[in-house]
Amino acid sequence: MTKYRTEEDTLGPVQIPADALWGPQTERSRNNFPTGQYMPLAIIRALLNIKKAAAQANMETKAISAEKGNLIVQAIDELLALNDEDLRKDFPLKVYQTGSGTQTNMNTNEVVAHKAHQINPDIEILPNDDVNKGQSSNDTFPTAMNVVALEALDKLKPAVQHLIDELKVKQDKYMKTVKVGRTHLQDAVPLTFGQELSGYVAALEHDLNYIKTLEPTLNELAIGGTAVGTGLNAAEGMPEKIAEKLSEVYGLNLTADSNKFYGLANHSGLDVVHGALKSLAADMFKIAQDIRFLGSGPRAGYGELNIPANEPGSSIMPGKVNPTQAEAVTMAALRVFGNDTVVTMASSQGNFEMNVYKPVLIDAFLESADLMTGTIMGFADKMIHGMTVNEERMEELVDNSLMTVTALSPHIGYHDSAKIAQSADKAGSTLKEAALKSGKVTEEQYNEWMDMLKMTNVDRKD
Repeated sequence: MTKYRTEEDTLGPVQIPADALWGPQTERSRNNFPTGQYMPLAIIRALLNIKKAAAQANMETKAISAEKGNLIVQAIDELLALNDEDLRKDFPLKVYQTGSGTQTNMNTNEVVAHKAHQINPDIEILPNDDVNKGQSSNDTFPTAMNVVALEALDKLKPAVQHLIDELKVKQDKYMKTVKVGRTHLQDAVPLTFGQELSGYVAALEHDLNYIKTLEPTLNELAIGGTAVGTGLNAAEGMPEKIAEKLSEVYGLNLTADSNKFYGLANHSGLDVVHGALKSLAADMFKIAQDIRFLGSGPRAGYGELNIPANEPGSSIMPGKVNPTQAEAVTMAALRVFGNDTVVTMASSQGNFEMNVYKPVLIDAFLESADLMTGTIMGFADKMIHGMTVNEERMEELVDNSLMTVTALSPHIGYHDSAKIAQSADKAGSTLKEAALKSGKVTEEQYNEWMDMLKMTNVDRKD
């Protein structure tokens, strides 16, 4: 049977599990909002670091005694040292709570205060008056949002670069491997597989650059705005000191030199950066879609690529291999598309001095970044790395293509070239047979002009 202790907040007494480090406001939220996923632990750790920086700043500005400040810092250090499983035990609140994140901020304040009491019961540390001193949920939570978003991007960027590097290996290897091009899902003139891959590389390099270009907007912190942006009850110089200390902890160039009214009511930075994540997801969807179609078969599909067999593809069909990494990354992309709508709508809800969709906004952002990071790494390592080309199939399709007739057009004209292609298609003959039969081209000319590799301009020096 669970044992309880009784604590009071401004609304009255609350029964709390006896061994819990949280207090009455956390307990109320835990019972009032039981639905959905837990608040991401990245947010909890960021709030703990903010509280630690605030305690240090408050000591430096003489807003709190060294005795209390150092105890708060010690308590937070012990909490930060916990692994995720142990930390979660005292942070049980859900994303779907108050839209300001106040209850998670208070959860943090209460846990730190109780941890401090465990360390030294002779010094009274109060959640609101001491741990939350000079702060408000309204400025700490959005500060944590920006910090964790930057953290997530620092994990995503290397994953994207890793995929680029893997694609470049294949790009170089197959730069002179000719294959049929396709536009409108119809045959087109030849290109090399390396050239095709170079387009994927360029798309991802652009996506990576978009993220790097946009992410500095997240360096602006709301800390110091307190309740409505005026900074009421925050000691002079405190926000700047917090930003400086957080910069050291996270290795970021964070600043408190920002408009606090904007910082509390708007999340434009998160919105625009998530837009870059959406663009990355869109390009990943296209790349993964192309790869899985080119690898379809092995007998009844395009069959141009051989994809790694990572696991059995069917519970009933022996020997089946499926493009599972492509499926995973495309499903993740769909989630990012949906999250972009959530982030956009949540960002639009900055009524008056306060946006009250903060928890769902940052949860959606983090999910997008985490999904892209994980599925891109899997796609790079478990699909692209082991992917090979079926050169015989590529050559067969190029030889059977009618659109290589385009190379004849500069010599005999578009109209006569079209007639040759139509004749070959109607007769079911090769393009060469139709061209020689037309009398417009000699065999020597045909062999000279119909150089498939030359058609790709792969060796052309621009």
